[in-house]
Amino acid sequence: MSGKHVAVLMGGFSSERPVSLSSGAACADALEAFGYRVTRIDVERDIATVLGALRPDVAFNALHGPFGEDGTIQGILEYLEIPYTHSGVLASSLSMDKGQAKIVAKAAGIPVAEAKVMDRHDFGQDHPIPTPYVVKPVREGSSFGVVIVQKDQSHPPQIITSSEWRYGDLVMVERYIPGREFTCGVMGGEALGVTEIIPQGHAFYDFDAKYAAGGSKHVIPAEILPNIYQNIQRLAVAAHHAMGCRGVSRSDFRLDESASGEGELIWLEINTQPGMTPTSLVPEMAVHAGHSFGEFLSWIVEDASCLR
Repeated sequence: MSGKHVAVLMGGFSSERPVSLSSGAACADALEAFGYRVTRIDVERDIATVLGALRPDVAFNALHGPFGEDGTIQGILEYLEIPYTHSGVLASSLSMDKGQAKIVAKAAGIPVAEAKVMDRHDFGQDHPIPTPYVVKPVREGSSFGVVIVQKDQSHPPQIITSSEWRYGDLVMVERYIPGREFTCGVMGGEALGVTEIIPQGHAFYDFDAKYAAGGSKHVIPAEILPNIYQNIQRLAVAAHHAMGCRGVSRSDFRLDESASGEGELIWLEINTQPGMTPTSLVPEMAVHAGHSFGEFLSWIVEDASCLR
């Protein structure tokens, strides 16, 4: 173990600030216990000045959402020449943009659902695509702003065009895929295990299902046919490489078992900054693969670099 000075970047000013604070605190505690010298930084607008004065050996990026996950903080770290964890500027920006990521994934042969990106103000009285469908902000995470439009709904949801909407004007309208939800982490270009996510008392894997106690059940390894399990792993690695990701990523999928044959497997999106508490999905996958939480985080730190 190297005794490196690691600045853990957490908090920030996106909608996902509480999640990031939780991830960051868990990472900082575990890295200290593993022998690293850790400085916790609640990121504010002066972060470039703070890091320029601190000059850590590595910046551990535990930020979630816009600024932390979209290439912005990555660009600051490149400018400061401070090695950092997770994906670089381009991969982060691309993966955060659901519309552009879907275009790249489709070009790489990864199965995606039909979708269109549009301005929320262009929603009228008629549905933009046949129901059922899902409306997602183009550049948000943690299921913020996700609205499922049911088959029998007569018109688009009013919240999309209301003044209460705070997730940006560009949204993606995507065919709804019924069925089961799966996710697979990638660590250093190699697939981890596949987890099935079963929301408990929630219609889908929304913010509360993700982060509230008892909000969801994680089944790892997922109880599915071996060839489907391996296909999810293959597609997660394919997406990781197609987006140009580094370090750790996580891809989410839906499996519609009512479709013909073995069902329809659809890639939904990739997350370049997965949650990092010990009970988060990717750390659970790492433990399943034989890595303790501390070992997993140490691997991420030692993988850090610039020009990612």
